[in-house]
Amino acid sequence: MTDPSPGVISDSDQNANIIPPSESQGAMPHGSSTAEGDGPVLEVTTHSSQAQEDLTFPLVTISAFIETGQQESSIKVPLQRSYTGRKPVISSSLADTPCATLGIQGILDELNATLGTSYTLDIPTLSSVLEDCVKSDYDFGTAYSRLRAVWGIKRRNTIQDEIRTREARDQEKRRKALVGNRIVNPKLEPRRVWDLYANRVVPWWSSDAFLWTVPRSSGTRIVLPVSHAWMDAEDRVDVWTPINGKEWPVPIPKDASLDRIRIEMLNLGVEYTWLDVLCLRQEGGPREDLRAKEWKIDVPTIGFVYANTKVMIYLGGLGRPFTLKDGDLDSDRCWFRRAWTLQEIGKERIIVGDTPDGPLHAKPIDKDGNYDTEILTRFHKQLRSISAVNHLSLQLPVSPTIFEALSQMQNRVSTNPVDKVAGLAFPLDPITIPAYRESESLEDAWTELVNAMSVRNRGRLFILYPEPGDTGMKWRPSWEQVMKKPLPVGQYYSTMEVHWDREMNDNWFEGSCIEKVFVRGLAAGSAEKVKRRGKLIIKDANGAEHTLDIIARHKFPIPEDMYTLLGMDGFVLRLILKRCWVVGRRLSDEKFEKVSVFEIANDKEVRRLERLGIKRCRNILI
Repeated sequence: MTDPSPGVISDSDQNANIIPPSESQGAMPHGSSTAEGDGPVLEVTTHSSQAQEDLTFPLVTISAFIETGQQESSIKVPLQRSYTGRKPVISSSLADTPCATLGIQGILDELNATLGTSYTLDIPTLSSVLEDCVKSDYDFGTAYSRLRAVWGIKRRNTIQDEIRTREARDQEKRRKALVGNRIVNPKLEPRRVWDLYANRVVPWWSSDAFLWTVPRSSGTRIVLPVSHAWMDAEDRVDVWTPINGKEWPVPIPKDASLDRIRIEMLNLGVEYTWLDVLCLRQEGGPREDLRAKEWKIDVPTIGFVYANTKVMIYLGGLGRPFTLKDGDLDSDRCWFRRAWTLQEIGKERIIVGDTPDGPLHAKPIDKDGNYDTEILTRFHKQLRSISAVNHLSLQLPVSPTIFEALSQMQNRVSTNPVDKVAGLAFPLDPITIPAYRESESLEDAWTELVNAMSVRNRGRLFILYPEPGDTGMKWRPSWEQVMKKPLPVGQYYSTMEVHWDREMNDNWFEGSCIEKVFVRGLAAGSAEKVKRRGKLIIKDANGAEHTLDIIARHKFPIPEDMYTLLGMDGFVLRLILKRCWVVGRRLSDEKFEKVSVFEIANDKEVRRLERLGIKRCRNILI
């Protein structure tokens, strides 16, 4: 996509930037067995961690010098120099070897040598599977990546049947995910992943990998994604590579290398990763016609790849060593300032591209967290703030997290303006997600996102934002308002629910209502962050007037007039919830036009208000 980003250090220790390679998450098949009446069959593939520990693979070394011709001593990132380990990893030269050159027996020999098996062509269907690899003009890396997950299937159906079943299931899932212009299944696995052992991009369904929805302790293969800040176009180069089957040119920094990135990921114990430039169809390929179609689903669901998992982050650009110089943190290309990276925080982070003398190894000079230079102090403060962003969508259901997310996005930038709206989808935990359209207007994209939000987040926009909307809808702010004006961050609790009737295109709220009140003392605006005090005058059933103290924590004026109030219900946190009210005008029938918001001054006044009688009513919000 145009400047999407993928991304990465442990929060517990800023300077312990490299988490040691984790245990392998998958298990390779081993040996062979016999099924009664069927002759030899492949051993069952197990996802047991112990099973893989019991299997010893040959010692493998992947050297940057052999892969790229670059002297290892000239590579600034130590983890990009070479990988040595006992994982079923193959070299690029073997991956690039055509299956036709190896022949059927040669393919089998390489698979056996790599996976530690001893299968023969006597196994039913195996010859036809390998023959298909030759007929499909696969290289060995592609064959290996596609067969590795099904290599040990122990069932009476054929490997081809298993492959076809997995593919059909995945296609059906993606077909059902998009209904009209909505993605009704936001928790959709990525279309492709990068198999680092085979050094090939493979369809998700053929990887046998899982996202964070499967417990890591189960021993399953987990996809660990990469996040990075895109470089300017003049600092990038388009690379045609067999890693993605040369389906599109892969944009990477001029001084980066996919081979070195692979070595670094292998050193971190990663088996499968998701990297946008390789796994998300980019511009310029021979099937450009597929890009817009795929992006409708693939771009909005990127956030699920990063949700609640460990993320590798290149802060200085994809595959580049991380350095800091004056102006970097203020650059539009800074990772902390990109719109897409808001949803790429993950649960844990590893900062990759680290060097021994890099910024991550700087030590504070005092207990206040200051460093030798102002830029280092700023950087480490921003690094610590990542954890707070990660918790935006993990709070209690009454927490007004939507404004924290919007506030974070205010200071971020994107090449395509509509990406800022799309980048908020997962942080706001929507029920559905709007399909991605590059040319959509900002306000239309925002409207679709609001319609897709949970009823609680819609309620927060209604009861907590202090102004009426200035474009179309009055009940909630416009996109320009939430991006350019102060937001009520961290102020109140809200359980208000605003629903949307799709057929009628009505936004409605049913809850506490006081039809006639008089508001005074808040007609004059004020400077920011100055608490204004006013009075709420209400008549009881006998016609007696009661005056309550109210507060406005915003500067928006509320003219002295008669109004209708709408508020929250709730037994738990009752006194807190009853403080916040939307003040507006009752129009014809059930329609309600928002003017502003205020809160009752204290618990004592809330109790007085309750004794005066609060009814429930249904309201159509305009």
